[in-house]
Amino acid sequence: MFPIITLTFNPCIDKSFSVDKLLPDIKLAGTAPRREPGGGGINVARAIRKLGGNAKAVFPAGGPFGEMLFALLALERVPVKPVKIAGETRENVNITESSSGRQYRCVLPGPELTDDIWDDCINAIDELEESGMVVVSGSLPEGWPEDLFRRIKALAARKRGRLVVDSSGAALEAALRAGVYLVKPSVRELEGLAMPLDLRGRTGLEKARELIARRYASVVLLSAGEAGVLLVTAESAWEIPAPPVRKVSSIGAGDCLVAGTLLRLAEYVPLPDAVRYGVACSAAAVMNPGTALCEQHDAEKLFRAMAAPRLIREPPITAV
Repeated sequence: MFPIITLTFNPCIDKSFSVDKLLPDIKLAGTAPRREPGGGGINVARAIRKLGGNAKAVFPAGGPFGEMLFALLALERVPVKPVKIAGETRENVNITESSSGRQYRCVLPGPELTDDIWDDCINAIDELEESGMVVVSGSLPEGWPEDLFRRIKALAARKRGRLVVDSSGAALEAALRAGVYLVKPSVRELEGLAMPLDLRGRTGLEKARELIARRYASVVLLSAGEAGVLLVTAESAWEIPAPPVRKVSSIGAGDCLVAGTLLRLAEYVPLPDAVRYGVACSAAAVMNPGTALCEQHDAEKLFRAMAAPRLIREPPITAV
């Protein structure tokens, strides 16, 4: 199994609770809150641990919520390399309206990081063993370095490692322009890049194939939520429908998709079946409250019931 290290530059504590109905201007009785470690890369490492693997989580953290983050990750036995900061780790608030099932997610800004903190986080890649995966997942705090992804890619390449990115907006664009092994945009996130990357007037499959043709990525996992995932490489494309489950919370489902896929790739499972397992993990996460993520037995059960990925007949991509 090859090693995996995750980078989370804007971690958080996710506080989740529910109210019967969300109404303005009155006091609302809520359930007891759940507090869990949060941030894309941290969730990927947590999910890999829950699925029986290990990934080291690198993240900056400080203040009372930073201490809580360390403690909660220790309870889940997630290997970590925290980088201490003077600022305060943020708290996000997730509210479920139980009468309708709607979720409201309040995402708060994190602290700005100094140059030395960025350097410490990035240089942690030097601890990666040969031929592993570096996962950059989640939002970035204000003031992130313009050459961030180029530096991360260069350090990963020195270890013969591959870069995986799950972000959005300007960060996703910068990662693609630097070039990554695997990227997991949602349909909405990829549409948001249609203008800056000149992808307008194309279908989702066409956009994904264009990213590969321009050498922005080698593998694209285009996530369509409950509809599943479109897996695209230079040689082929596959549709992988998500199994139907009762939705409790969608928070962290995308992180579990990445976690399950990378865990199976680390075990040298072929890419389509690795992604199919990732889709099963994503569906399993939806079954749990808050950011509890997926449970291994749920993911395994869903995976066994899923059909094989459907190959989409497309000509091989010629890189430009």
